Amino acid sequence: MTQAPQTGAVDSRFHPGRTVQSVPRRLRLPRRELLVIALLCCLGLFALMRVLAMQPYLDATWRVERAAAVELLSSPLPALQGLTGAHLERISGRDGQTLDVDSGLLHRSPRWSVDDATRQQQLDAQRRLSSMLEQGRLSLQFADGRAVALEPKKRGLAGLGLLFWLLAGCALALGLVTAAVLMAHPHWRNVPYAAMSLCQGANLLAIGIETLPGLGLPLAYAQHGLFARMAFDLCSAAAMVHLATLQPLRLPSGRWIASATWGGCALLLGLAARQALPQVWWWAQAGMIGCGALTLLLMSWSYRLEPNPFALLMRRLAGAATVTLLLLSAAVAVASWHEDIAQAEASFSSVIWHLFLTTLILLLPMFSRVQPLMRELAMLAGTSSVATSLNLLFAATFALGTFASLSLSVFFALAVYAGTRRWLLQPMSGQHVPGAERMFERLYRVLREVEARPRDSAELLTRLLRDLFEPLEVQMLDRPSTRSRVLGDGSALLVPLPTIDADHERGTDGSIVLRFAERGKRMFSRDDARLTDRVVEQLRRAVAYDKAVERGRSEERARIAQDLHDDIGARLLTLMYKAQTPEMEDYIRHTLKDLKTLTRGLASSDQRLSHATAEWKTDIAQRLSAAQIELSWTFTFDRDIVLGVVQWSALTRVLRELVSNAIQHSCATHLEISASLEGGRLRLSLADDGIGRNPQDWSHGLGLGGVRKRVKLLGGDVQWRENGRAGIVCTVLVPDLHPRQ
Repeated sequence: MTQAPQTGAVDSRFHPGRTVQSVPRRLRLPRRELLVIALLCCLGLFALMRVLAMQPYLDATWRVERAAAVELLSSPLPALQGLTGAHLERISGRDGQTLDVDSGLLHRSPRWSVDDATRQQQLDAQRRLSSMLEQGRLSLQFADGRAVALEPKKRGLAGLGLLFWLLAGCALALGLVTAAVLMAHPHWRNVPYAAMSLCQGANLLAIGIETLPGLGLPLAYAQHGLFARMAFDLCSAAAMVHLATLQPLRLPSGRWIASATWGGCALLLGLAARQALPQVWWWAQAGMIGCGALTLLLMSWSYRLEPNPFALLMRRLAGAATVTLLLLSAAVAVASWHEDIAQAEASFSSVIWHLFLTTLILLLPMFSRVQPLMRELAMLAGTSSVATSLNLLFAATFALGTFASLSLSVFFALAVYAGTRRWLLQPMSGQHVPGAERMFERLYRVLREVEARPRDSAELLTRLLRDLFEPLEVQMLDRPSTRSRVLGDGSALLVPLPTIDADHERGTDGSIVLRFAERGKRMFSRDDARLTDRVVEQLRRAVAYDKAVERGRSEERARIAQDLHDDIGARLLTLMYKAQTPEMEDYIRHTLKDLKTLTRGLASSDQRLSHATAEWKTDIAQRLSAAQIELSWTFTFDRDIVLGVVQWSALTRVLRELVSNAIQHSCATHLEISASLEGGRLRLSLADDGIGRNPQDWSHGLGLGGVRKRVKLLGGDVQWRENGRAGIVCTVLVPDLHPRQ
């Protein structure tokens, strides 16, 4: 077993992740609690939508022309239907307060305004408009001199807009995933992930409020929305750094790194709240990008300490989010220098980036278990973020037309997608995947070995899994499991061991835990679990097939032995009693002994070598005594192995045939039999002092040919040579007399 690098101060227990010491039998989420949390989240979201639905607004669609004039496109209000195409110049409230209208009134996201003065003007305009809407009747004055008096109406649920519902759904999904993670793994190391997820969900709701149709935002959001958006962004970034210090590996000095990061973000927010931080947008973007870069460094450090593929995945996901944020920030900064580029385009690009970040946060705790389609959707969101950022950058830098900049940005985004897709998803697919032919060849070879040695199925399965996945660590567990499953975040795979008992074909003898596939460069996935389940099932079938075949052979041998004993044995016994000469009676008596040996070999089960040796010695001693031949017997062995039926039968027949030859042809007075078994190597020798000479000139008939055939069946060899001045020595050598499995 290969062990991971050891670092004295490092605690490598992560949640979810390291589950080798204590593997849960099954991951069970408390459905009732999840249902309660889901209902609470839905109620909270409904309450927010109810508050938004009660807010007054002007139901009309506007656009900004290049001269920064606000043009009316359409409106369901009867008073505005005849003013389509007119430019709105001023809005007056009931208390006589007036608001000069410009393009900044339609820019709902001051968070992405680079210039401090421009941002402050936008905030003042939104606050004044929200205040006038709450007072009631408004007067809209257009550039052509026409004026219209309107009574703002409540927005209603239908006035929230499709984009708000989409963003609210994403925020709800983040809340549910966070609750599931915390309940499945209630550990404080998951708190940073929960903080990051909840901040991002709140950010999506804030973005949804900014995308509400018509004119007018809730007054509370107009007053505090900018600070809330900045706080959500910086807290998400700090939580990401904090998470990197804890998972998948608790890093040395991680507590101080996380504390410093949270302290820096709190300092930025404190200065921003007091309006004591000039160029606040640049500081906020620098803080987020700096946290992303720090996360990359921490993940690289974690991977060097322990080659966990989850750290590799987190590093690449954090890198993708940081690079796209850097590209978006550069595009927004360049676009702010060009007044002819609408700030709404920058806001739309930021929305796409936040959706991309949302998909990454959603997939992070279950990246190894989601379907490939979900991962492709995340890649699509990242590609869209790159495309919108490049479109904004090309339009600002090269002064291209809308179609040209869009086409060029899509082309480059697709090129980035094609170039980075394999790199980003490599922790899921790995460096190399064995082909189907090679995998089938490995499986076939292991299946054949399992059929020959079913008790070694655990060792053979472990060897096959090492060849397939190249894990850094392999651990055997006594706890059985019913199926293969990915543990934690994909860093480990639990595989059941197939049983060797054919009567319990669906059982297991334990489990194998593989950690860090491809030497820590790949995560385990559901496809790997399905593959190992099929491999284990094939091993189960191979073991069951071997047992069934052996059982069938035993039953058939027992039936044949019974038939021989009842039929042929009875007839030979009758013939022996009716024999007319003593020689015929003796011949039939020896035939009955041979038949007894044959039937016993067919009907007997496996037996130990010590028992077989005692029986061989007794039988040979009786035969030699009848022939007036002296016996010397020596048999040593280093372990008492279990002989199979084939092995026992072959050795019995070889000894019987060689002793018969000595009795009938050698005219010997002494026969020495010696045997030894050491390390599975069997050496058997029979030496007589008879008249036999020149064994190389013998014609090998059925007797000697049968000896050669049976020794060869055992994987050995037999030789005859002269025994000094008188007699013959026969040596049988079996290099590997392995015990019966």
